[in-house]
Amino acid sequence: MNTSRPSRLSMLILTVSALCMLASCDDNPTTSVTSSSGVNKQVTQVATDSNGWTVEQKNVAERLKIDNAPGAIKHLYIISPYSGQTLIYCTVKGKVTSGGKRLTPTTIVAGGGGDFRQTGFDALGGKETTEVLQDDGTYGSSCEYIYWWDTAGKFHQHFFTGGQIIHVSEQPLSVKGVVINISGTQE
Repeated sequence: MNTSRPSRLSMLILTVSALCMLASCDDNPTTSVTSSSGVNKQVTQVATDSNGWTVEQKNVAERLKIDNAPGAIKHLYIISPYSGQTLIYCTVKGKVTSGGKRLTPTTIVAGGGGDFRQTGFDALGGKETTEVLQDDGTYGSSCEYIYWWDTAGKFHQHFFTGGQIIHVSEQPLSVKGVVINISGTQE
């Protein structure tokens, strides 16, 4: 008997074991998720158009096209949540951008090596980041200020305080004037 080669019986047992292990790794388990109150998780089918897009995906894609259209002019309104009056109106050349947006990631992870390697996305200089490049080609998130250039090429920056309401539109809106009364006492 040749002991250097596995027997047919050993190979058969190994193959059956491997198939059993694969069968137990089912991506669609028959058990459902149940809350502590006994309610089962539900799923629904979302309709798509002929290209496989949902309405939400189409809206995001169309917004990205509008936001990045060369020569686009928009209208920015900063609205008081207390009076409903427009505090600032300005044209916007291009789009309004959040102050937290960047062209590069802010976090870099060490690549490591061997079996224990942190994985991330390609970043500058062959380094990796855990940040995801967003649909608009930037990193970062929205934060407490926005900036833009008006049609005269003037730079504007606005910080949010007091719960202001901001509206950006491709068409100007009809708004009423606003009067801001500031009173103070002198001692």
